[in-house]
Amino acid sequence: MMRRKWMAAGAAAAVLAVAGCGDDGGGGSTDTGGGGEAIENAKQIDVGSMEGAKGEITYCQGKDTTGETKAWGKQFNEKYKSQGLSVKLVEFPASADEQRTQFVQRQEAKAGDCDVFRSDVIWTAEFASQGWLYDLTPYIEERRDEFIQPAIDTATYEGKIWGVPHYTNAALLYYRTDKIDAAPATWQEVYQQAADKGGIVFQGAAYEGLTCDWLEIAYAAGGTVLSEDGKKATIDSPENVAATKLMADAVKNGAAPKAVATYMEPESLTAWQTGKPAMMRNWPYAYGLSQDTPKLKGKFDVAPLPSFEGAGTAAILGGGNNVISVYSKNPGGALAVVDFLAQQEWQTQLTAEFTQASPLKGTYDQPEVKKAIPFSDDLLTALEQAKPRPVSPVYPQISQAIYKNVNEAL
Repeated sequence: MMRRKWMAAGAAAAVLAVAGCGDDGGGGSTDTGGGGEAIENAKQIDVGSMEGAKGEITYCQGKDTTGETKAWGKQFNEKYKSQGLSVKLVEFPASADEQRTQFVQRQEAKAGDCDVFRSDVIWTAEFASQGWLYDLTPYIEERRDEFIQPAIDTATYEGKIWGVPHYTNAALLYYRTDKIDAAPATWQEVYQQAADKGGIVFQGAAYEGLTCDWLEIAYAAGGTVLSEDGKKATIDSPENVAATKLMADAVKNGAAPKAVATYMEPESLTAWQTGKPAMMRNWPYAYGLSQDTPKLKGKFDVAPLPSFEGAGTAAILGGGNNVISVYSKNPGGALAVVDFLAQQEWQTQLTAEFTQASPLKGTYDQPEVKKAIPFSDDLLTALEQAKPRPVSPVYPQISQAIYKNVNEAL
């Protein structure tokens, strides 16, 4: 009887009623009316406009938790000082939802406050359909073979490319080698071992990170969110219920702390750095920061995400794309910033020093990258095989419906 009650509760949490997808919760408007016209009439970037560009470019992004933005900002300003071109960095809150809101408000006001914005990969369809971005297809086409294809796919909507990948991402399972003999092969084993070895931390707060965590398990279990044409919800399935139940049971049974329902990436990393948890699900950036932690150095390893018992394996493609606002008064200068960040020199440093996964294939052949990231070959394979999140101009509402309900289950 108790099992049937829990399955009913799990189903309610996993259904994520379609009606809930319309609740924007103050995250900014997503009026997709006229999207086709906006895309058809989109401004296309002039690649030659970056040559000799001058002025100050404002680059907007989330909180610089790794220090990489300060590093490249200093390098850019030193390189272009004599040309009269500089960049000013503006940080938005750490939460992806709040970053989106900040950018949406500026674009709705047709303000050129952000010449360049580091856009989460999930916002491409929404921003492009609103007519807010320059079409950067001409730039990418000149360099397409240099990029990992899934990274380009995250910037593509309706046949045009709206951003240049800054970094890409596929999550990893971090585990303590002094507590666990080998990386668990399945998610079920992850939670079973975590319950006995000190627990696992992940991103369980009601925000985009939880959507990623849940999709990794749901997709591995064989679940889906939308039909292939993107017009119907397919979320109410036994596979998705099983994924939700597995995560919720982890909290219920003590395999994950109750506080995990409030964790974003920084909180997960902080908990992991205490040395108590046996495992952590997080992005590659956490590797270097973990190595810098005395309690962890030499005592952990990473592995690709495990499979779902009896089903498959899935990783969710993350990352950020540099997009140029159509309201920028200096698109040439903005493209110069975007181009600087897409060059091999910076991308090598970004990956080797800041453990951010580069979207350039050549990065993973660099000696300093192989030395800094022993798992670089596995990471490249994971990136090339990762799956995108549901592609839709109203993705923010879809994601919100997922993370609100899964968080409630946790």
